[in-house]
Amino acid sequence: MLISAFFLLGILAAAGVSFIVKPTYTAETKLFVAIQGSGSVSELQQGNTFSQSRVRSYVETVSTPAVLQPAIESLGLEQTPAALKSKIKASSDLNTVIISIAAEDTSAVQAAAIAQAVGTSLVATVNELESPAQGGTSPIKLSVVTPATAPTSPSTPNTKLNLAIGAILGLAIGLVAAVLRAMLDTKVRSESDLRRSTDAPILGGIAFDNNAAKKPLLTQAQPQSPRAESFRQLRTNLQFAHVGNESRATLVTSSLPGEGKTTTATNLAIALAQSGQTVALIDADLRRPRVNEYLGLDRHAGLTTALIGAADVGDLMQPWGEDGLQVLTAGQIPPNPSELLGSEAMGQLIARLEQAFDTVIIDAPPLLPVTDAAVLAQQVGGVLLVVGSSRVRLPEVEKSLAALEMVSADLLGVVLNLVPTKGTDAYSYSYRSYESEPETSASTYIQGHKSTYPAPERRSVAASKGRRSEISN
Repeated sequence: MLISAFFLLGILAAAGVSFIVKPTYTAETKLFVAIQGSGSVSELQQGNTFSQSRVRSYVETVSTPAVLQPAIESLGLEQTPAALKSKIKASSDLNTVIISIAAEDTSAVQAAAIAQAVGTSLVATVNELESPAQGGTSPIKLSVVTPATAPTSPSTPNTKLNLAIGAILGLAIGLVAAVLRAMLDTKVRSESDLRRSTDAPILGGIAFDNNAAKKPLLTQAQPQSPRAESFRQLRTNLQFAHVGNESRATLVTSSLPGEGKTTTATNLAIALAQSGQTVALIDADLRRPRVNEYLGLDRHAGLTTALIGAADVGDLMQPWGEDGLQVLTAGQIPPNPSELLGSEAMGQLIARLEQAFDTVIIDAPPLLPVTDAAVLAQQVGGVLLVVGSSRVRLPEVEKSLAALEMVSADLLGVVLNLVPTKGTDAYSYSYRSYESEPETSASTYIQGHKSTYPAPERRSVAASKGRRSEISN
């Protein structure tokens, strides 16, 4: 696509230049140089050789004031011989006695008049210069064999030539730019890019969607959409990846913010619940929690509440939807997230939920800005790394993989998210502003679209008593 863009740009630039440049016309007259008189064949050959030698001198004479001044006077031009010289070009082919005089002007008629006047002046000047000192006629005779005529089309700009040159230059620049981008641009855009960093299984690919921020719950709001099907495919692949793994907890993280880890974790949890499993979704991003926004739940009491012992986790789980999904929101944002997530209480909480649910999905902070995800990765059965297409670079992915390897985490696979459907997606996000960036409009969507996208029916405490009892035991 980059090559095509430069190719078209080259053509457009050439067309623009051709349109802007003022047309110039070129008219030409040709003169024949001959030796007067007759003689034997050898004399004629000598005369022809003499004529050829004189032609080179006459070509140089064309640009002299002796030739140009009479032409200026005959045409009534208001310019000097030096100015007229810039419009005149005289030439002759090798081993010929033909002199070509070309004149350029913005007027086709004027160009023809100048060429003809200069040719006539050259004839007169040569006759004068070659006349014998004793008088008589000149042995050299110049004759106009091709009178100058007004051209019908401009000599410049040559639109066809300009377009061809523009296309070639644009194509060449595009090829160079494509090669340089391939060498210097380390953004992850496709599966082949990922393969340069890891051999881990790619468990799914989620297409880019402009409406994802407004409608994050694709598996619930648009269950038949291609993106919703992608999450169901991810669900299936994740189940196979967990074969032989005793732990039921999966940590979902990314390298940087903005790669779609929370959307992936939430939709994956919904898809798992829709398949008949009981699922616990934990919002362990204690710096920028978002799960409650996407699901329209309260987060004032949640994970942090349970970790500090202020309430039992069984009482904090919030049912969502008509399937077996229960959510533990983040709770109040603490001053020490890493310490809480790495605590013994967190390990015990995950273990309890693994016993009570078929699957536990944990939405964790990204790996590079903070250490929270690496700390949590030691307490779960596997990690799912979300990689946002065009939002993260290969070195950053490699750092994330190294961080997981450092804590001996089990990488189940990678999810390539935000995969472009048309062209290259060029958005970027700086993880340095992770904690300070304003929250997205997910909550606005939940509040403003209740009539068309109502919050899921919540179960009463009594209806949820059985499940909560299991968690408490």
